[in-house]
Amino acid sequence: MAYNFLEFEKPLAELESRIEDLRLAAGGQVDAEDEIKKLSKKADELREKIFSGLNAWQKTQVARHQDRPNTEDYIGLLTQGFTEMHGDRLFAEDPAIIGGMAWFDGYPVMIIGHNKGRTTKDRLKRNFGWPHPEGYRKALRLMKFAEKFGRPIITFIDTAGAYPGIGAEERGQSEAIARNLLVMSGLRVPVVSVVIGEGGSGGALAIGVANRVLMLEHAIYSVISPEGCATILWKDGSKAPEAAELLKLTAQDSLRLRIIDEVIKEPLGGAHRDYELTAGNIEKALKKHLADLRAMTPDEIVSDRYEKFRAIGSFTTPPAAKNA
Repeated sequence: MAYNFLEFEKPLAELESRIEDLRLAAGGQVDAEDEIKKLSKKADELREKIFSGLNAWQKTQVARHQDRPNTEDYIGLLTQGFTEMHGDRLFAEDPAIIGGMAWFDGYPVMIIGHNKGRTTKDRLKRNFGWPHPEGYRKALRLMKFAEKFGRPIITFIDTAGAYPGIGAEERGQSEAIARNLLVMSGLRVPVVSVVIGEGGSGGALAIGVANRVLMLEHAIYSVISPEGCATILWKDGSKAPEAAELLKLTAQDSLRLRIIDEVIKEPLGGAHRDYELTAGNIEKALKKHLADLRAMTPDEIVSDRYEKFRAIGSFTTPPAAKNA
């Protein structure tokens, strides 16, 4: 498979290109096969070295990778019988958020997630994963539907943020997000969210008020994009790499700060290297957390979610001032 390599992967790209050229020219020759094995081992070692030391900005690039699996991919790999549900019953259908009923691990669940699209045409249709208010109101409608019939909710988060256009603001973007936060906090069914790529600002949190929040190893979760932060702080978007470090947006940072509950391992090189392996790792995590939550009563589920968000972060008491 041909991969789209990121800037920091250039040495690896050159090595894998040499391996591919040798394979095409080998024709079963023993000497060529030996050389391929040597180069393949070298490529594995280089990939391990690169991805074991990614900084926050490099992780941001991996989280945004054009070939990274999206919500539709995971629905196809993790569930059976998915039936998509459309519209917010108020204004329109928003393809930036998809959702519907499906079967997971033998149980009926509600699946809701951002979707950036894959092809140029599909990305335009889905507004590159930037939802409008009607997308969040559709998500809210589906959550209430799930609660009515006692179905656990699984959400996949992957958006740079809610769409900031004039039309979205006119139709109540901030109200739609705020209402989702309010209603999700009191849902009486289990909710598990997985950050699969970008988790940007309120656009992500609007479907992320969950009992358990999980993140893929190279996903990011932040109040603002590194570019947006750099523009506000320094009036210079080129300082995004510096902003990424300060934002503490990696999965590892989020786990340390108790924002999330688990980091899900990705294949070496990123989720786009092996869709099925990534989906398998997500499946194991979802099964574990949903099993724990299904054992709770509705009141316990609401209380558990409340305590989860109350426990985020930490507080310190400043030392008492010395007497003059």
